[in-house]
Amino acid sequence: MFNRHSKDISILHRLSYIVMNDSSSNPSFFLRVRCISKTSSDPSQSFVVSYLKEKLGFSPESAMTACRYLFFKTPDKPDSVIAFLEKHGFSKTQIKKIIAIRPDLLYSNAEKTLLPKLEFFQSKGFSSPELIKILFYNPTILTYSLDKKIVPRFNQLSNLLQSDSKATTAIKRHPLLFSCQLDAYLLPNISILRDNGVPESNIISMFTHHPKSFVLNPDRFKEIVKKVKEMGFNPLLLKFILAVIVFRKVSKPAMERKFDVYKKWGWSELEIWEAFRRYPNVMETSEEKIVAIMDFLVNKMGFQSLLIANQPSVFGRSFEKRIVPRGLFAQDLLSKGLIKNLGFSTLFDTSEKVFVRRFVNKYECKAPELLMLYKEKQDLAIGGKYRSG
Repeated sequence: MFNRHSKDISILHRLSYIVMNDSSSNPSFFLRVRCISKTSSDPSQSFVVSYLKEKLGFSPESAMTACRYLFFKTPDKPDSVIAFLEKHGFSKTQIKKIIAIRPDLLYSNAEKTLLPKLEFFQSKGFSSPELIKILFYNPTILTYSLDKKIVPRFNQLSNLLQSDSKATTAIKRHPLLFSCQLDAYLLPNISILRDNGVPESNIISMFTHHPKSFVLNPDRFKEIVKKVKEMGFNPLLLKFILAVIVFRKVSKPAMERKFDVYKKWGWSELEIWEAFRRYPNVMETSEEKIVAIMDFLVNKMGFQSLLIANQPSVFGRSFEKRIVPRGLFAQDLLSKGLIKNLGFSTLFDTSEKVFVRRFVNKYECKAPELLMLYKEKQDLAIGGKYRSG
């Protein structure tokens, strides 16, 4: 009986070692080994638990959970890994979370296996703060083989997006992208867009800046594309793929709530959908921001609610930095008789540089205090009186 128990534990340790040192192992198999190990007793466990609590501040419970993956009796290797991460800018809080997610990293040879991975990403344009953020959100990357997985995966993304810089941007925007299976999700969804006539340039642009939207079951993605096409969006225009992204990101219940908000301001369902066709992001704007913008423009500025429905791009502007200061400033221009009216699109859609040139500097001779007045409106908006929630 005793010999059989010892044999079981020996087999368990060998299985655990294989899983811990093979980053390509099946996660479900890893979890099964972990569950088996829960019932075993290993003399190194008490040392590991104490180490995790004292060195990284783990709670007793989290240390016990992590120790199921770990079998070391001296602090040498884990100490070197932690020192390496600290040297490269990771905070203690970040290191604690990284190890909690991937405790097997404590087995790494920092200089031989971790350093080359950091150097590769830095050679592709990732700054140290950016790289820390990416690895904090997806520490599994550090367990991948540099030659067998990291380099090929980056090259695949780079080829897909036609440049290293765009691949870098996509990874920054969605760190988990690096762990996604391109053949299972990304490539089929890109093919769906191509088959529906979406230009390659639009696909690359949207993938670069909204990579998470492409990580979806292809059948579901195909349904969304079909729906957008049936709504009358032109696949040749950027609005088509923007609408696809909105339907991908915003759940049906959330969209229904936003419909209710717009309806409270007098918009019909038909007018809401028409606003969506003009500017798909009206459905991505938060309910709090919708209310803040409508309240300010209708009740403070006196605009008709349906005028806003015809100019929905305003919902993509910053409430505090653009809508409020420009709105209040326009009222001052009107009160001083410097202008008779100001178009909605001109007021909110022009760039900051153009706006200042056309509506601040232009009247500087007649009212030299205008620039200071405009800055006061900006400070008022950002200072807290007007917030979008």
